[in-house]
Amino acid sequence: MAEPSSSNPAFSRNPVFNGKGVDTVPTISADGLQEMYERPSATSSQTDRMSYEDTIVKTVGLFAVFLVTAVIGYWANMPVPTVLGLGLMIAGFIGGLVFGLINAFKREPSVPLILLYAAFEGLAIGAISSFFEAQWGGIVLQAVLATVAVFGVTLALFASGKIRASKRATKVFLIAMFGYLAFSLLNVILMMTGVVTDPFGLRSGWIGLVIGVVVVIMAAYSLVLDFDMIQRGVRAGAPRKYGWQGAFGLMTTIVWLYIELLRMIAIFRN
Repeated sequence: MAEPSSSNPAFSRNPVFNGKGVDTVPTISADGLQEMYERPSATSSQTDRMSYEDTIVKTVGLFAVFLVTAVIGYWANMPVPTVLGLGLMIAGFIGGLVFGLINAFKREPSVPLILLYAAFEGLAIGAISSFFEAQWGGIVLQAVLATVAVFGVTLALFASGKIRASKRATKVFLIAMFGYLAFSLLNVILMMTGVVTDPFGLRSGWIGLVIGVVVVIMAAYSLVLDFDMIQRGVRAGAPRKYGWQGAFGLMTTIVWLYIELLRMIAIFRN
């Protein structure tokens, strides 16, 4: 009995499926097979897929841009605040907020917009760091070391599997975030209207330290969410460009963590 032929042209014209090309399939020798096994693994640039190594490179590059503009913003206000320094700080905060929101709600990562966020954010953080440094000498180094410590411990715990993102914890985190944002907005309004005259408003004194500890824990969990997103992207074989999204998320969280630690150390030293 004759074998049924496929009515699909894509199959009938393909020698692999129509039976005419079976004899033409090349055979692989033992040496050739061994050579295939010994070849180096394809890199992310060759596969165009997201990888841990490529995401790390993108994160380092993003922080390089951030540090360059942070140095500019820092030295523009040293040894005393200047008009240029204040202007850079205001421009940095506005630009960082605008590009941060755009990147946060953008479905596809945009490299130029992410780099612009890093540049503006660097100006703002550098300028604000100079104010703190002028008041409390050595505080910037202390805050940087504390930020690195929190980041390192969180990464180690995540890599070892002792900390994982969960739906319940993420739900609590989101509720806490909305509460924190509402409190921060109220604090700014009270400070601007003169109702509260303390340097950090309602976040001064021992209450400020308690709030700071809670916020640092929130920022640490935010890092866990960033690590989890990167891990899921790599495992799912996401396009390589999403490494920029992972780098953006890490920078946003680390900057938030640094600012909070800077404020906590200032309160403690005061």
